[in-house]
Amino acid sequence: MNLTLSVLPETLAVCRLPPDANIPPWAVGRNLLAIVRTLDEMSIICPQSGVPAEIQSEGGWCALKVLGPLDFSLVGILAQLAGVLANADVSIFVISTYDTDYILVKDHQLETAITALNQAGYPCLSG
Repeated sequence: MNLTLSVLPETLAVCRLPPDANIPPWAVGRNLLAIVRTLDEMSIICPQSGVPAEIQSEGGWCALKVLGPLDFSLVGILAQLAGVLANADVSIFVISTYDTDYILVKDHQLETAITALNQAGYPCLSG
């Protein structure tokens, strides 16, 4: 399958809050927002610029969006992309939505990730 990715312009943070926390106002209304609540935690992925200093978080993430929408019957898309990035020693954090997947890489590994994906036949477009 021919896949193309787009590099989103914002630097993101992955935040950890208690599992019973309310969704904080600083996270709402952003371009990319992902919230996952489990029995153990609430994780929020959002632009780094809005995260208060006192919040447990790790910033410096860049997002590569797989241009979609992708059909649910497609198999192995993330495995293919993750394999390319693993071979390039690029660590990833993945978000999947109804329409597509987002692969997050640390900002210092973005160029390595783009080069590896391009060389493997997965073009990466600037956001």
